[in-house]
Amino acid sequence: MSLQELRAAVCHANKMLLQSGLVTMHSGNASGLDRESGHLVIKPSGVDYEKLTPEMLVEVDVASGEVVSGELSPSVDLPHHLILYRNLPELGGIIHTHSNYASSFAAINENIPLCLTAIADEFGGEIPCAPFAECDEESIGRSILQHRGKAPAILLANHGVFAWGPTPQAALKAAIMTEDVAKTVFLAKQLGEPRILSIESAAKYHDRYQNRYGQRKAA
Repeated sequence: MSLQELRAAVCHANKMLLQSGLVTMHSGNASGLDRESGHLVIKPSGVDYEKLTPEMLVEVDVASGEVVSGELSPSVDLPHHLILYRNLPELGGIIHTHSNYASSFAAINENIPLCLTAIADEFGGEIPCAPFAECDEESIGRSILQHRGKAPAILLANHGVFAWGPTPQAALKAAIMTEDVAKTVFLAKQLGEPRILSIESAAKYHDRYQNRYGQRKAA
């Protein structure tokens, strides 16, 4: 993927956050990384999602943290994105939201339990909630690294959600599915205590979904 294509993909991911109801006003952000150049592109701070264009995204050198191109200031969450990209070589996209249902679990410092086959499919385990972290340049990113589990997403206590994947589109899917399962579990808790899937059953569902679901690409 060229940097131009990456800009388009990250712009699309940011706009989909708004269309999917995961963000309000200027909150949240999406980024994507070009491993070849070592540069990421990220939503600029405080810019309306409707007005966002690929050209408005800010390009940043991951190693130095310096802005390479862009007239606007990058998201204030840039330091957290940088820490994750520097430490997790499999990442190519990161999403941050304050989506309602997932953030409800974050507000009470509670994991999203492994109680649905959809959670097993997408995440392979519960979605953990990391302890509260201050908004300095290191704390949030370090907390994510320390407390992340199998899932490509994590809740931040009293804050919101970070999700990631090998591409911006994969990170977007993880963020959307985090909110989707959070809503179902939230509703289930109104009826009683959700029943947790066994590790064995969850592993089977996860393997089937990750390795056999969907159409195979032609050789």
